[in-house]
Amino acid sequence: MAWLGVLLLLGSCSFTYTSERKDYAVPRFNISLDLPPEERWKPIIEQYNFTELQRYMKHLLSLIKDHWLKSMYFIMADMYLDLLAPEPYAGEIRGIAKSFGLKTSEVTLINLFYETVMACTSIITETKEGYIYHGRNMDLYFSIDLRKLVMDVDFIRNGQIVYTGTTFTGIVGLYTGQSPHKFTISSNAREDNQVLWKNALSLLLRRYPVSWLIRDTLNSAPDFNSAVEILSHTEITAEMYLTIAGTKPGEGVAITRDRDGLADVLNLNVSDGRWFLVQTNYDRETLHPPHDNRMYYATQALNSTGQENINKDSLYKVLSTQNVITWGTVHTTMMSAASPEDYVSFIRNSMNYPQLPKKRYIT
Repeated sequence: MAWLGVLLLLGSCSFTYTSERKDYAVPRFNISLDLPPEERWKPIIEQYNFTELQRYMKHLLSLIKDHWLKSMYFIMADMYLDLLAPEPYAGEIRGIAKSFGLKTSEVTLINLFYETVMACTSIITETKEGYIYHGRNMDLYFSIDLRKLVMDVDFIRNGQIVYTGTTFTGIVGLYTGQSPHKFTISSNAREDNQVLWKNALSLLLRRYPVSWLIRDTLNSAPDFNSAVEILSHTEITAEMYLTIAGTKPGEGVAITRDRDGLADVLNLNVSDGRWFLVQTNYDRETLHPPHDNRMYYATQALNSTGQENINKDSLYKVLSTQNVITWGTVHTTMMSAASPEDYVSFIRNSMNYPQLPKKRYIT
């Protein structure tokens, strides 16, 4: 049924903003939550080229800048996994490391630094009829193309989909996800958050990795309001923006998070003319840089579209607008908790944005 939604969306979207770009749906897999954590990801990893996966993982590890703390990161990663990391994530990381033929410290570090480097755009919209759509661009400016690693995953318990998310091979957390008929979530890194030692210190203080908190919330929160409460107040390892959308009119919120609490919040409010929310990687009260003003271009595109014309296809086009989509956009995910069968992610072809980044380090 989920693939039927993918095929319908592929057929209905008209990618006319550029004739050269061709996007395609990412592969979709099932994860059985009934299996022991160490065994859950193995069937998926076996679908990939082992040598290529190892090369990707080693390249990602090379992005951690060489300085006196680098060796300590690996020691701390193993200590964290053995002493502090919650289940099922510790077990899943051990299973992935075994499948990859890598050290557990290496896979732990890869899982933990992703949330510091996401330059993304998240949008929630409400139609005239009160229907909620949620879309996001995932932007990563690495000197390695991660498009081959993107996947949509249905997490299954007792034969039923408990939640769905989009991630990368080897990553157990979720930065985009959906709890069917309840809510959807996407996360964006907050400004220049690439200081790994601050996040490492937060782990030792028992703060929660954001992607793991999102997955926990998708798994257990009973409704939109509960999800907002959890994501607003749980202490986390990295500063973050979180957008959460529900199924009823007005159920949409953009949260700005400090590590230890809520910094700012903005809600959908159609009566005040706020029928959409746009979140990128900068605080709302700060001046966004001219070279990266995705907020401005997304807002312009949404106003041009109009609330009366917003739907999953027109929102996809907004996310495909020049200067909203960039050469670093890896995938776009479209979702609506009220219609969970429509959840789908598309790989964005970067042929029109040929610039290659400098090697981007995590400090």
